[in-house]
Amino acid sequence: MDIIQIVVIGIIASILYIILKELNASFAFFIVLITTILIFLVIIQQIGVIFQLIESLGNKANVDGMYMETILKIIGIAYIAELGANLTKDAGLQSVAAKIELAGKISILLLAIPIITAVIEAILSFVDSV
Repeated sequence: MDIIQIVVIGIIASILYIILKELNASFAFFIVLITTILIFLVIIQQIGVIFQLIESLGNKANVDGMYMETILKIIGIAYIAELGANLTKDAGLQSVAAKIELAGKISILLLAIPIITAVIEAILSFVDSV
């Protein structure tokens, strides 16, 4: 499915949402939820291809597999947190969306600590050798 089909699905869902939100807000949000899941399922194959490309680039650059795995996890967390936050914002729950975003940021920071540590150690060893 190409981007035009995804945009058409989004536009149709948006029109249905606008029409239904006055009649039945719960059903209108259900349309948004189903559309989001449908689009996510459509692009999940493309996400897999991107992850494979990043992994192969890391292998070619002789980057430690742990770092590449961590980077991919960080990317995944960022997208999942954004998706969850946007869905809760669409439901009118901005405070819950903010908490989801905060949880995503904390999770990313926790995963990034080993990479940050390795970078700092590399800088310190470079400075010590000069």
